[in-house]
Amino acid sequence: MRRLSPTDSPDLLVGALTGDDAAVWRLDDDRALVFTADFITPVVDDARAWGRVAASNAVSDVYAMGGRPLLALNLVCWNTEELSTELLGDVLQGGHDIATEGGFAIAGGHTVDDPEPKYGMAVVGEVHPDRMLTNAGLEVGQSIILTKPLGIGIITTGIKRDEAPTSVAEAAISSMTATNAAAARIAVAAGASGATDVTGFGLLGHGGRMAEESGVALDIDVSAVPIIDGAVELARNGVVPGGTGRNLAWVDERLRLGAGVDELNVTILADAQTSGGLCFGVTPDRVDSVLAELRQSGHTAAAIESIVEGAGEIHLRQG
Repeated sequence: MRRLSPTDSPDLLVGALTGDDAAVWRLDDDRALVFTADFITPVVDDARAWGRVAASNAVSDVYAMGGRPLLALNLVCWNTEELSTELLGDVLQGGHDIATEGGFAIAGGHTVDDPEPKYGMAVVGEVHPDRMLTNAGLEVGQSIILTKPLGIGIITTGIKRDEAPTSVAEAAISSMTATNAAAARIAVAAGASGATDVTGFGLLGHGGRMAEESGVALDIDVSAVPIIDGAVELARNGVVPGGTGRNLAWVDERLRLGAGVDELNVTILADAQTSGGLCFGVTPDRVDSVLAELRQSGHTAAAIESIVEGAGEIHLRQG
């Protein structure tokens, strides 16, 4: 993206160069539009569940910017020779479920013929220009909040290999289909300014990019990070997605490992997520109330420690 010509319009509040989750374009002093697009290959066997996961994953980028989704277009790649239109209808119904839940409209879309099915959305939302959540908004002294447990990439890999127990797979699907709408509202109300959603680059990749753009370091207590039950055992048995290794390669130079932090800990923190939770910073005096609100709204949330002085490093420790 850095090879593209930068847009120097003063109304482009967030573009591609900072690695943020979506672009933001200012309309006036009180309104800005949030633009994003995302689509994925199937991660679960049930078509409607996949549609829900893909839609939740796509709209999450709007929530990660502190915004509210308004309108979406379906993005579909479909193998018309081998997959029925009835099955596609189930996928699209899953997307409609998320749109109904989130209060935004789906106004059409685009479909292409493709040997490998893919589904997602292009989404437009809105946000107040002074209340955006961005990669560059973390501040020294804040506490780090993570709103969903990790382990999604490991478990979906286990599903593909038929190695994930039913209860573990169901927990992962439940997490992936839960949107970040409430988490975004809570973060903004708590005065957060720096946030991201934890998706394909894992907690370490997305957290590392936030630390870099904010000019800070992250101090993470790995024992405080929530993990879906069953994910650790799968990872210990070698059930790890290929994207996790790429995430580790990108973040390796900025990692600082404390005593007791082992390879398994790092692997899980680098796990490539689909429709993961939000990661944001709040002042320490807001932590208890934020966690209480998140848990009341159904989130498995935790404070995973603090933001300290540094230049993009990630310090990992046990306790």
